[in-house]
Amino acid sequence: MRRTVFNEDHEAYRETLRAFIEAEVVPVYDEWFAAGQAPREFYHKLGELGVFGISVEEEFGGAGVDSHKYEAVLQEECARAGVSFGGSGVHVLLGLPYIKMLATGDQKKRWLPKFVSGEEMWALAMTEPGTGSDVAGMKTNAKLSEDGTHYVLNGSKTFITGGVHADRVIVCARTSAPREDDRRFGISLFAVDTKSEGYSIGRKLDKLGLRVSDTAELAFVDVKVPVEDLLGEENKGFGYLGTNLASERWGIAFGAYAQAAAAVRFAQQYVQDRTVFGKTVASFQNTKFELAACQAEVDAAQAVADRALEALDAGELTAAEAASAKLFCTEVAHRVIDRCLQLHGGYGFMNEYPIARLYADNRVNRIYGGTSEVMKSIIAKSMGL
Repeated sequence: MRRTVFNEDHEAYRETLRAFIEAEVVPVYDEWFAAGQAPREFYHKLGELGVFGISVEEEFGGAGVDSHKYEAVLQEECARAGVSFGGSGVHVLLGLPYIKMLATGDQKKRWLPKFVSGEEMWALAMTEPGTGSDVAGMKTNAKLSEDGTHYVLNGSKTFITGGVHADRVIVCARTSAPREDDRRFGISLFAVDTKSEGYSIGRKLDKLGLRVSDTAELAFVDVKVPVEDLLGEENKGFGYLGTNLASERWGIAFGAYAQAAAAVRFAQQYVQDRTVFGKTVASFQNTKFELAACQAEVDAAQAVADRALEALDAGELTAAEAASAKLFCTEVAHRVIDRCLQLHGGYGFMNEYPIARLYADNRVNRIYGGTSEVMKSIIAKSMGL
């Protein structure tokens, strides 16, 4: 299918990534899967490759390219190979936008060079055990010390991807009580050093899918956070979080489309090799019809994901458009991956086959970044309903 979203530079990056994945990831991916995380030193390799610095200003060691298209290429190539880069995705997709949007000049000088090199990995801690989609209901709090030099952070977070390896975490915490007319008021963002006294990593969570990305519970007991590590203005954190939700949801939508495309590729290869009753599975009409229907859905999802990507790069992707893209692409991926697993028969249920891992990995797409039900509410509101 003809695409116009990528140019020669993007395709050159694709070739580099594909070779890197084949050499550095595929041979050891089963080990990472068994361990439940990618090794920390792998992120240094990603830093050396330039993956983390594409959209970071040149003065801080990046390439200064203000585009999400290189991230899109990375998602396609990882899905194509049936691998992931561990928890590093949140480093760029969730961590970097807040640094670029909110960090002062001094903060950027302190943080971005290490961000680009992979020496300092970042994560975002928003969700709490009792607050998922209801961000305003968070209990974690940060109180300014009497001498005004630091905040004292207390509370806990859960489902924090990248939380095991993170060196610095953007923690959302209440610095003031909510107002009667605005319960979203009073949330602030802090770039917390994970080596701080009182900061602790709880369980590394045992997930259904995405097993190579480290996801953890975090706890804060009287953690001292210097005032210099406040991101943006105090009490305005909820608004900042909302600003980046569109790009986060685009990332999930595009990743889901890429997974669906990969599932068709895996199934097509399998049915051409597998024989039943003396014929290849690919020769049966049902197989052809199933794969054709899946390909049609993937083509539609690609168009939606590409359109959202162009709008995002142009700074024009609205909350409703991002919600629509996420809803559509994740639902397509759910249907396509399930049908492609069915074509694998019993082997589709075995983790040694990439389709099985893809099936498990895909399920969270309709939950995190806002559930499908939340996406429908956003779309309905934009329709005036």
